[in-house]
Amino acid sequence: MSTLAVHDHGVVHHEDGHEHHHKATFLNTYVFSQDHKYIAKQFLVTGIIMAFIAMSLSILFRIQLAYPEKSFPFLTTLLGHFAPNGRISADFYMSLVTIHGTIMVFFVLTAGLSGTFANLLIPLQIGARDMASPFVNMLSYWFFLMASIVMLSSFFVQSGPASGGWTIYPPLSALPKSMPGSGMGMTLWLVSMVMFIASQLMGGINYISTVLNMRTKGMDLWKMPLTVWALFLTAVLGVLSFPVLVAGVVLLIFDRSAGTSFYLSDIVLNGSVQPYEGGSPILFQHLFWFLGHPEVYIVIMPAMGLSSEVLSVNSRKPIFGYHAMVYSLIGISVLSFIVWGHHMFVTGMNPFLGGVFMITTLIIAVPSAVKTFNWLATLWRGNIRFTPAMLFAIGMVSFFISGGLTGIFLGNAALDINLHDTYFVVAHFHLVMGSAAIFGMLAGVYHWFPKMFRRMMDERLGYLHFWLTFIGAYLVFFPMHFMGLEGVPRRYYAFTEFESMKHWLTVNVFITWSAIMAGIAQLAFAYNFIHSIFWGKKTVQNPWNSNTLEWTAPIEHHHGNWIGEIPTVYRWPYDYSKPGHDEDFIPQHIPFSQTMSSNLPHDFEDNPGGLAEHTKWTDAQKANEAVK
Repeated sequence: MSTLAVHDHGVVHHEDGHEHHHKATFLNTYVFSQDHKYIAKQFLVTGIIMAFIAMSLSILFRIQLAYPEKSFPFLTTLLGHFAPNGRISADFYMSLVTIHGTIMVFFVLTAGLSGTFANLLIPLQIGARDMASPFVNMLSYWFFLMASIVMLSSFFVQSGPASGGWTIYPPLSALPKSMPGSGMGMTLWLVSMVMFIASQLMGGINYISTVLNMRTKGMDLWKMPLTVWALFLTAVLGVLSFPVLVAGVVLLIFDRSAGTSFYLSDIVLNGSVQPYEGGSPILFQHLFWFLGHPEVYIVIMPAMGLSSEVLSVNSRKPIFGYHAMVYSLIGISVLSFIVWGHHMFVTGMNPFLGGVFMITTLIIAVPSAVKTFNWLATLWRGNIRFTPAMLFAIGMVSFFISGGLTGIFLGNAALDINLHDTYFVVAHFHLVMGSAAIFGMLAGVYHWFPKMFRRMMDERLGYLHFWLTFIGAYLVFFPMHFMGLEGVPRRYYAFTEFESMKHWLTVNVFITWSAIMAGIAQLAFAYNFIHSIFWGKKTVQNPWNSNTLEWTAPIEHHHGNWIGEIPTVYRWPYDYSKPGHDEDFIPQHIPFSQTMSSNLPHDFEDNPGGLAEHTKWTDAQKANEAVK
């Protein structure tokens, strides 16, 4: 019988595993698994597959931008009627941009990142046997997989995938006859996103419940690793913001199929006046960006948490300003709900309201700057180990700084009006959100790969992967800033149509070949990932000499994580290189009574009894020294 124990801080904790719930078979162990570790692997593998698909789509439309007048017969072979005479059609170009953005933002950087590491790390790092509801956790993955399949299936309909941009603004998304990608492909996009959001809500509620209710004995909130804090707050953002997009999507479906006019008014289509009155596409923008800006932090905050952990472990130093890091995450989470209007400065917004959104946008830079300063301070004079994970974490910080600085331009209404919908915006969010989040995710993959698959990844291939990807990402996105400053608009099919943009064609060629180089680098990662799962060097239990609880669990996986009693937590997760201790790390489950020579008074802020013992021991040591 399952037993529960309520520890002294009121947290309910499961004392046994779940092996007795069902007989282990291949299907319920590896396919319909309710074990959070296997569900994490499912999210990761699906996310990687979707990332490669999105990357392939981007290379296809980059070829079009670099060589708009040339014919490539292989495109007709690959894409059929979407690329007549070896050239991608204008409609399908828009579809490629739309699906690329959708997959990367939602299916890779949201579900692939949070789904993988929230599932893997939350139970292991807080000392829980599993998620609060393993069955709902399993459902969250299968809804995500079905959403992915529905999204990709739109490539196989005659009219093609959705083509209204990843933000699906009306009227393109609301009028099925407006362009081929507004038909069945857009319907599939909407269905897919509703399923995706259902997945995220099930996962988010599970993550929140697990963190609040299932921490092990001694694991109070201020002893949680920054990874858990980041993933917990990310889940809160998702639960509060994703339903708003569902409401917007439902109204959009009504406009498409029920003749309503929530987003439509005064529409003329092919010279014919349409019977829509009273709606406003600006309403959809409000609903979309109320999710869309928290979504930016749903993407980046898990990468922040993963990178914070990797930086501390491989600097062999405590994370600098732990409390400030937590408060900055909370500040970002709160402020992210009141800045969405900066995406809409050009919609005719009242200047006073625009000023309010501008101020809150610039204020959100403060907690972001706090995090950046603390990462750099953690690295300063650290005994740094340059593992592949550490390189990707440092790369994440680099992209966050360089991309974040351009956000100051776009957060200012007067400047944004000139830069809106130019390549400057593309450069900004691909660096600060896309590249930074991807690098944080890859840092997590390299660091926790031994925990997931019990083997090590090849370091030499990891270094090759990092440098080619790091250099390639900057070569692709940094030149776009200068294109945007000259007013080059995004989402244009060909630069040869306008005399003022022709001189940027050579830059597009350069960007395209840089993107191809970065794409080839991902093949090294794919080979390293797959090869290491089966033939990599076997890991030891704690390969990185890390303090957090997941490295105390046995190498061999079983449903329940720990055999016997779950470790009790006594200290915070960043006791690295502590003076007086014989090793440069002290895991969280080691009692202070075993580390008397390295204990400090602030270790006992919430433990008066421990402080008294420490003071007594210190006084005894001083007395012994006096006698000597």
